[in-house]
Amino acid sequence: MWPTLAHAITTGPSGTTGATLPTETLSPMPGTADAFPDTQISFLGSPSQDIEDIIVKGSRSGIHHGQLESYSTGTGGSFLPHKPFTPGEKVTVTATIVTGTSSARVGTDFYVAYPYVLPQSAPSKPQTETATNVQHFDSRPDLVPPAVRIVVPAADQGLGDIFVAPNSGPGRAGPMIVSPTGTLVWFHPTHYPSRAFDFNVQTYEGKPVLTWWQGRTIELHGQGVDEMYSSSYTPIAKVYASNGLHADLHDFRITPQNTAFITAYAPIHWNLHSVGGLSSGLIDDSVVQEIDIKTGLVMWEWDSLSHVPISNTYSSIPTQSSSVLDYFHINSIDPLPNGDLLISSRNTWTSFLLNGVTGAVIWQVGGKHSTFALGPGARFAWQHDVEMVSDSTPGQYLISLFDNEDSPLEASQSRGLELALDTQNNTATVARQLEISGHPVVSDSQGNLQQLPNGDVFVGWGQVGIESEFSPTGALTFAMELVGSTSSFRGYRYVWNGQPVVAPAVSHATPSGGMTALYVSWNGATDVASWTVLAGASAKQLAPVGTYPDSGFETAISAPTVGPYVMVEAIGTSGQVLHASAVVNV
Repeated sequence: MWPTLAHAITTGPSGTTGATLPTETLSPMPGTADAFPDTQISFLGSPSQDIEDIIVKGSRSGIHHGQLESYSTGTGGSFLPHKPFTPGEKVTVTATIVTGTSSARVGTDFYVAYPYVLPQSAPSKPQTETATNVQHFDSRPDLVPPAVRIVVPAADQGLGDIFVAPNSGPGRAGPMIVSPTGTLVWFHPTHYPSRAFDFNVQTYEGKPVLTWWQGRTIELHGQGVDEMYSSSYTPIAKVYASNGLHADLHDFRITPQNTAFITAYAPIHWNLHSVGGLSSGLIDDSVVQEIDIKTGLVMWEWDSLSHVPISNTYSSIPTQSSSVLDYFHINSIDPLPNGDLLISSRNTWTSFLLNGVTGAVIWQVGGKHSTFALGPGARFAWQHDVEMVSDSTPGQYLISLFDNEDSPLEASQSRGLELALDTQNNTATVARQLEISGHPVVSDSQGNLQQLPNGDVFVGWGQVGIESEFSPTGALTFAMELVGSTSSFRGYRYVWNGQPVVAPAVSHATPSGGMTALYVSWNGATDVASWTVLAGASAKQLAPVGTYPDSGFETAISAPTVGPYVMVEAIGTSGQVLHASAVVNV
């Protein structure tokens, strides 16, 4: 018989000697029932040089030796055991925290899981490409993004570009930036069967960065890595999950401390008899990890099984030994300024506010055990992307979420939803709901809301491949579709300035009648106003033959030259030369 939570939770040891117990958070937290065998022991709070006399002992594997490695933030360190723990055993950890002339003993204990390896299923094949559902470029034949259709032109062009990551449908998958007029700005294709999710703009070390998850999807989860690229489209860092887990596709949030909160899934053997399942069942535990980006160490870890009962789920309990119960399905994390976390659990229809130190549930909205009484229209189902919009008034919160209402179907339409939460009266009321009037949309998965600087709300409709924008009065001010049943996990809108380090691309046709047809592009450039064509008898003797306005991602030019050598220069909005292409022989 596999473990159950009831006989695994315990309390970690602690004690003090001449000092008040310091604020120290250890992960795995006391009572964790399913830490993986490869887990590290995280000490968050005191500088690593203040952590002494670490003793780690498994009930079956005995004493574990290892080394303590420091976080780049100076707020602790992780003890890395030299060998893995044994599934099913209890691990006890104690250490001394030295503060000046005083010291305090801290500790935790936890149980080790029996991991289950998810089977590698065959990925779905891309859809057939046609002349209307994908884009092709002569200068960049390697870029084949899905076509874009603008349904409602943007009322405010100044709010920036659209950020999506097509992950199904025709064409290649990958992060994609599109102008509000539907013109491609940047595309970064992934290699099949790898896909990209959660393409976003965040801040790292004070600078804007592009972030996304990339990898394979297995059983509706991700096994991959979180990517970080600069505004010149060069890689900065990769963020991996640790403790034997894989980075999941659902969220990647960089903090002002230059750490990252990520999601992960832990497939394990588990006793499901208490909820009508098999005593030898399989379950996916949802995990949140805070990762020190510079070192890759786990600073803090939370898992759903230790805090939320399985009986809270709306998922069907499997009766076959090969089926995995995804009872919680975490799909968003919102780290709040005070250190707490707002998370979304799709399969319990609930959003939880977590204590950022202990991981305890402060309150929950939605689901079977809501802290708040849900007012008319406030119920939601299978939701995604729960975000804190405002918490400026004590006891009052405004949250937003994408209410899918599908898989299985619970209502006739998905919607964007904002809820006002009153912790004094424990009520949740609808502050605003966003729907496309006259065009009911049901999105069975994915989706998000983004608050824009002008008060508009940008809505990514997930599975159905629609991105839209609503004014504060609910008027539809923009709508865009990815053609060909193409989905994007989320959609965002940002003002973006990109300057690629790679050279512009140029292709050509055979000269005819004293003219040469050129096709030029510069993937990701946002400041190109025109193109100057230079030509000459040798690669080192080129002279301008004309300047032509930029006309989108790819500009077609008919240049009065037969070369035989030709080069193009990208000219910026201030008239400066930004970058030159390679010299080509036409």
